[in-house]
Amino acid sequence: MDAATEDPSIPLSPVTDHFAQLCDIVAKLRAPDGCPWDREQTNASLVSPLLEEAYEVAGAVYAQDDANLREELGDLLLLIVMHAQIAAEEKRFDIDEIAREISEKLIRRHPHVFGAVGASVSPASIDAADTAAATDAQAVVRQWEAIKRDEKKGDAHYLASLPMALPALMRAEKVQKKAARVNFDWWELRDVIAKVEEELKEAKSAVASAEARMIADEIGDLLFAVVNLARKCQLEAESLLQSATDKFVTRFNEMEDRLRARGGKLGEANLEELDAIWEEIKKDTRP
Repeated sequence: MDAATEDPSIPLSPVTDHFAQLCDIVAKLRAPDGCPWDREQTNASLVSPLLEEAYEVAGAVYAQDDANLREELGDLLLLIVMHAQIAAEEKRFDIDEIAREISEKLIRRHPHVFGAVGASVSPASIDAADTAAATDAQAVVRQWEAIKRDEKKGDAHYLASLPMALPALMRAEKVQKKAARVNFDWWELRDVIAKVEEELKEAKSAVASAEARMIADEIGDLLFAVVNLARKCQLEAESLLQSATDKFVTRFNEMEDRLRARGGKLGEANLEELDAIWEEIKKDTRP
């Protein structure tokens, strides 16, 4: 029996009819008499669609569009069920094992809710004070990380659990947040800004040297420092860059429209003309 079924305080509900129907539909699509496209898919081929759908879910959240969020979560759920179905066909695991494993993990990593014994947590692996009084988010995060490290039997380094496949800005922020939890962080915002200025100076020097490897290295350091500045301002660098890109696209489209209205065309207008229109748009859209 898994941890969830052993704890009587956790009510277990049967799989809903709609979820069971979704699983049946995916199995049918993958069957010999199903859809040729669906039958051809593998876990590897579905990685890109999975990432794309996850970003579309994020877009719906940021847009505060519930109808679209519901739809995009459905698309994401479909891909999760598809991944599970492929694995089940190959006798590796199935959707029920996925649900059981995540249920066990949630119980195990929340001893402040389910109790250390019920969650099968080794008292030696976590801070007793955090476990007994994980009543604020920071204590819960420290406890989660401690239990997670105890579970991992491979690389014991503190940052080893961070996925390599995360988007670069997001991964940088997660690295910085984890480092900050063990006091490797600046206290003052001015120190973070000084670090950005230092890295920008070094990037300029590298560009002047025309040394390709040095330029790449210093621009990377500059990006990492800017992510840290965003984090210290309680902002997410990934979201900030997404918003900045959206703003650029909106203004670029408007520039194209205004250029066309004047009888011009992208690719033919020179930089001076485009820049003049761009400054007009900035002036018109300034709050």
